[in-house]
Amino acid sequence: MDLTTHPYRSVLYIPGSKERALEKAMTLPTDAIIFDLEDAVAPDAKAEARETLAKALKENDFGKRAKIVRINALTTEWGNEDVRVLKDAGADIFLLPKVNTPTDVDALADMLAPDMPIWVMMETPVSVFNAREIAAHHRVTGLVTGTNDLTKDLGCRTRADRLPLMTALQMIVMAARAARGVVAIDGVYNRFRDGDGLKAECEQGRDLGFDGKTLIHPAQIEVTNTAFAPTQSEIDLAERQIAAYEESMKSGQGVAVVDGQIVENLHVVAAQRILAKARAISELAAE
Repeated sequence: MDLTTHPYRSVLYIPGSKERALEKAMTLPTDAIIFDLEDAVAPDAKAEARETLAKALKENDFGKRAKIVRINALTTEWGNEDVRVLKDAGADIFLLPKVNTPTDVDALADMLAPDMPIWVMMETPVSVFNAREIAAHHRVTGLVTGTNDLTKDLGCRTRADRLPLMTALQMIVMAARAARGVVAIDGVYNRFRDGDGLKAECEQGRDLGFDGKTLIHPAQIEVTNTAFAPTQSEIDLAERQIAAYEESMKSGQGVAVVDGQIVENLHVVAAQRILAKARAISELAAE
């Protein structure tokens, strides 16, 4: 699996302690799974959960779904043992919570194989202020927004438009883009039975530049996959923009015109990104 081109439209949290949930995850059309040993597992169940998850990763086939393990923070009594038990179990990515500075990543990086990607939770005001430096860490390949924790720490109100969180959301996306190649994942939508609300928040996250969204329930997958995938009209336009620009270059022109709008190199780059994502989604669906 090429994690650099893999789509991350839907990233579903699954408790690492529940065998039935782990089995069901193998059938769900989610792009990635976060096998959670932190918030989803009670303190007295954490030791058993890490063994359950290690067994599931070693014995089960999760197909083309990216396998992300969220360990407990290394400052807790469980974090180091999570890494010891799971570092060779078959995860694609390790997700570290409670990250505030780039140095928080160093301890985990030292415990993992050099080629194991690390994602981090962006869930505190300090982490947001340090987002650019965290994203630039040589082992970090993904930022996951923890909107519930951010809301708690900020003391802000929960609003449908997420206006109180907008600065944090934009800073996380900008940090990921400044680092180049770093994935930016939006936070969860808590009202999992509210399809219209989920759709609106997915579209907002997509428009802000997020690659996908973390989910708390399988019922959220379809809406999220649709929202973060290029539409057919976007694909068609991208193909026409590339073709028109290539034709203009052959004739010595620096720009082209498509549907009454100027097409420059920067538009071609964006169009190529759309087509690459569409191809990656198509390949994933071909499983």
